[in-house]
Amino acid sequence: MSYDLMVFNPKIAPQSETKFLEWYDEQVEWNEPHNYVDPIVTTTELHNWFKEMTHEFPALNGPYSPLDVDDLESDFVTDYSIGRDVIYASFRWTVAEKAYPAVLELAQKYQVGFYDVSGSGDILFPNSNGELDSILKRLQPSKAWWKIWKKAL
Repeated sequence: MSYDLMVFNPKIAPQSETKFLEWYDEQVEWNEPHNYVDPIVTTTELHNWFKEMTHEFPALNGPYSPLDVDDLESDFVTDYSIGRDVIYASFRWTVAEKAYPAVLELAQKYQVGFYDVSGSGDILFPNSNGELDSILKRLQPSKAWWKIWKKAL
């Protein structure tokens, strides 16, 4: 089993949890007419995210894979599946604590969305300030908790 995270094109992905998860299921059917190891097929932002990620987490397959077979034995080698609007990264669990912040930091840097597939299930989109916001937080009531309790009494 792997530790999986996904980055995505926030201009294409739906911003409601239900619709996003339906869209996600469609994306991971891998039905696009290309191989899924070359970042040439994806957006500029996702491509740049991928190129920087491979400095610390080299690609298992494709044109960015290390030439040295010994490098492929590293725990940091990552299996990337690259679609037009998503990059799905499968890490070894031994590097999960390093992978999560790296993926998140670069998602914000390149203004792509972030989905915590193997963890909390959080779905983050860039906001107008360039920060990543959870769409799950947007679904919570905007009323202060004490106002809700006061009404209940």
